[in-house]
Amino acid sequence: MSLPRWLLTAALLSPLAKAEVIVSPAPLPESNQLKVFLGGSIEMGKARNWQLDVVNAFKDAPIQLFNPRRADWDPTWQPVLSNPHFKQQVEWELNALEHSDIIIMYLAPGTQSPVSLMELGLYAASGKLIVICPEGFWRKGNVDAVTQRYNINTVDNIEDAIALIKSKMAAAQH
Repeated sequence: MSLPRWLLTAALLSPLAKAEVIVSPAPLPESNQLKVFLGGSIEMGKARNWQLDVVNAFKDAPIQLFNPRRADWDPTWQPVLSNPHFKQQVEWELNALEHSDIIIMYLAPGTQSPVSLMELGLYAASGKLIVICPEGFWRKGNVDAVTQRYNINTVDNIEDAIALIKSKMAAAQH
């Protein structure tokens, strides 16, 4: 993954010293900060709240974290565009993915994560992805084939994804 030096430098020189966490459906603010989308397994609580690990790791960094996991999600909302809550969520995620500089895609064992797999396909050629797909994810072979084909950064765990982003930020300071 190679982010433009100017972008990382602008993010590090931002006067804000704290991470800004934007949770769906909040508006996406304009900023020169590095923007990271926290994509991947949620599945109505089947996946642990791994997004908190990322938020905690960057709490003092000049970064925006786009978190699609919302506390007020209602599993009875029908997944159809005529449902305004569902439509709002999907549009927020698509906008956040588009505006992100980095997309973390965590595919947790024990989940199927069909929307995350779709997002992986949408952004495979973007150069934005860091994919975490441990053994036990039901379509790991497919994910490995896509990440290999498109030369996508892959790491073994969330901590390695955090370290990769921090190393990119540190390299931009020099």
